[in-house]
Amino acid sequence: MSKITDIEIRAWIKTGERFEGKAIGDGLYLRFREGDTVPGWRFRYRFAGKQRIMNLGSYATLSLADARKTAKEMGAKVALGHDVAGEKQERKIEAKAKIEEEKRAMTVAQLADDYFERNILGRWKHPNIVRSRIEKDIKPNIGKLAVDAVKPMHIDAMLQTIVKRGAPTMANDVLRWTKRIFDFAIKRHLAEYNPASAFDSSDAGGQEKSRDRALSEADLIQLFTAMKTARGFSRENELTIKLLLLLAVRKSELIGAPWTEFDLDNAVWHLPAERTKTESAIDIPLPSIAVEWLHDLHRLACGSAWVLPARKAQARMLPHICESTIGVALGKVKHGLEHFTTHDLRRTARTHLAALGISPHVAERCLNHKLKGMEERYNRHDYFEERKAALNAWADLLARLESGDTDKVIPIKRGKKTA
Repeated sequence: MSKITDIEIRAWIKTGERFEGKAIGDGLYLRFREGDTVPGWRFRYRFAGKQRIMNLGSYATLSLADARKTAKEMGAKVALGHDVAGEKQERKIEAKAKIEEEKRAMTVAQLADDYFERNILGRWKHPNIVRSRIEKDIKPNIGKLAVDAVKPMHIDAMLQTIVKRGAPTMANDVLRWTKRIFDFAIKRHLAEYNPASAFDSSDAGGQEKSRDRALSEADLIQLFTAMKTARGFSRENELTIKLLLLLAVRKSELIGAPWTEFDLDNAVWHLPAERTKTESAIDIPLPSIAVEWLHDLHRLACGSAWVLPARKAQARMLPHICESTIGVALGKVKHGLEHFTTHDLRRTARTHLAALGISPHVAERCLNHKLKGMEERYNRHDYFEERKAALNAWADLLARLESGDTDKVIPIKRGKKTA
């Protein structure tokens, strides 16, 4: 047995002495070539008449005593008929194959969640919209498939399912996000190609057309009546629909609203710029009935920081309800009306504001639309008092319609134009 000591090895490292191999005994030797920063241990043995060499590790991680112990253990295995170097290589191959198998086993649902966490949450202005597309359409249709098992036929089937339920615009949106999710998979080496890349809007919902659906007074009376008797339609859902209709805000703005934005004592909703489509902050005057509804929602929120908290928080990645919740709930109301969406409630409000005699520029500001042309550039007046009067008139009309009073409501008179 060699009498080489740790002191000698450290001296070789310090002086930079290089050598191909210094035998230690029991097949163990130390090698320190040009370019190596530290010497490395190697175990030499014969198996089936052939010379075999196995790397044991570097001197930095394996001491002289431990290297001797390992060499003796390897020698004992060789004596029992084991090709220790070959078995080590097989273990590496198996480990690599296992990693590849785990990658292939990742499902689309897991990929979509990972994409959402890395690319959307905290970066996207309205993450609940993306979350809704993933949960409502992508996961139910292809979520259980392994990422590399998804074929174009699966994408086509998903899109046609959405179109058949009467949501062509949603199909286009789902296609856009599916493409992005699989591009993400390619970047992470989880897929070789994007199965959605060959599809465009003509394969999904077609060219999107602007909608013109607005509910009439008779429609609203019918809707209010149906909501009162609908099964599985909660008080929270009813209040949400009414607030969307009265305040004419976008669905995402109300769904993602924290209580800190509301000053119920002064009847104002301070909607910040970062949560609006136009990136323009606005103070929304709240009619007295809206304040009552919000107090009711505050009680139903049970201390949550959100106006519409997630109803199954343990299963959601958002603290508030997702965008599809209201649409699904509205589908439970058997109102018998021509199909309409929650976004059509904004158009309904705008239509009735016009019928009430509200000036166009005031009505547009009620919807937080930017004014056109020179008016937008030079007129910074927010029309708060005018909007307050307009929404109060709209609230009065809604109250009359909900009570079933179909008497003609007298439009409010427009004020004189100022220079």
